[in-house]
Amino acid sequence: MLVSISAVLLLGLLIWFLLRIRYLRWADLLLCGAFGFLLARTMAAPLVAAVLDGLGGFLGAFRF
Repeated sequence: MLVSISAVLLLGLLIWFLLRIRYLRWADLLLCGAFGFLLARTMAAPLVAAVLDGLGGFLGAFRF
């Protein structure tokens, strides 16, 4: 759960930045958001969650 909250915040900041520099249009944002909500209802959602958890564990092993 902690990784997904961090990922949402990071992606939210990235989207805000892309909107700010006018690289991403509002239609693109809405399309990506709709795709994400629809993807969360499919059978691929546990796989995506497992990949994000694995990636979070991998990145958490690094010490800076």
